[in-house]
Amino acid sequence: MPGWAGRGGRQRRAFVVGGALLAIAALMLLAAWLSTGFLSDLLLNLGSSVVLAAISYVIFDPLFEEARKARVQEHLSFDQQTFVTRLHRSGRRVRILDTWTILLEQRYREETLTAIRAALANGAQVQLLLLDPDCTAAQQRSEELERQRVDVPRQIRTNLRHLAAFAEALDSRLRHRLQVRLYDASPSIQLYQWDGRALISFFPIGKLSFNVPQLEVDMDSPWGGFVHARFEELWEHEQATLVLERYWSVTVTLRHDDSDVVEVRVPYATVDGQHYVDCRGFRVTAPLTMRAALPPRAPGAAPAVFTLAEPTDEDRTPAAAVQRHFDQKYGHGDGEREIYRLVSVPDGPRTPAPRTSAVGDAHGR
Repeated sequence: MPGWAGRGGRQRRAFVVGGALLAIAALMLLAAWLSTGFLSDLLLNLGSSVVLAAISYVIFDPLFEEARKARVQEHLSFDQQTFVTRLHRSGRRVRILDTWTILLEQRYREETLTAIRAALANGAQVQLLLLDPDCTAAQQRSEELERQRVDVPRQIRTNLRHLAAFAEALDSRLRHRLQVRLYDASPSIQLYQWDGRALISFFPIGKLSFNVPQLEVDMDSPWGGFVHARFEELWEHEQATLVLERYWSVTVTLRHDDSDVVEVRVPYATVDGQHYVDCRGFRVTAPLTMRAALPPRAPGAAPAVFTLAEPTDEDRTPAAAVQRHFDQKYGHGDGEREIYRLVSVPDGPRTPAPRTSAVGDAHGR
């Protein structure tokens, strides 16, 4: 628990302050013993009072601190401006657990990213855990918010696009302290933590979580311990989380005549269970296959070999829908994408697949 370090620090503070008061009291009593008359009586009374104050501080300060931690403040809704201000001053830890965050919408994005940069410069570790836009839970959350006309997967993809650009622009000294992961689970708790305090709420049916009451808690309190455990459970779950780098692109090995040619990273998307890659950086000149580990969520999965097929409107997922998915994930960008569907090559001798693209002389962009 992160609260152990804070609790230990406060206990040390209580003993240090109490010890200092006892030392002062001992000096006063010694001076009273060496003095006579009124000064001796005064020092004796003051010394005795300081002893009682020291004992009271050591005993009651931890009790008052526990009472303060147990106090929960309720806010009617999420105050973006206040949280951004707190981000600027954070120097230890910032954590966000949400489906997507309103802080990266256009009206708040610049201030939020500036505040995150300031927290990183202060030495804070910044961790964001957002819902995987391609998981079933994201679609279910969209259905819950149907009356609000909120496309949850699209909102998340937009968040991730801006976070990827922000991380890329960061100085290397700060980039390693920014971590973004995606989780594949039913969203249950919303967490916005700055150092030792946090705002928490739950996901109501049919309402945005930003517009419901928020509980401000101390992370050393039982409430804080509960949401910390939930965050850690999702963050460390290898099968349920995906780091931003693996969401953003996938490493593939280009092969020609069953021989490896070059290893590159390419943009990709998963739509209706089918995997697609953007080969805009390659020149199409010769038959080629790809070896890649997909889906990228599975750690240590054995790479499979794929041929490349051009998507068409006769496919289960029309080519236009695949193009829209890429636009949501990567933005419209400049130039035309060259999107291909990955077709698994069965074990054994490879036979040419129908409508298979030919790609060769791969080079980086």
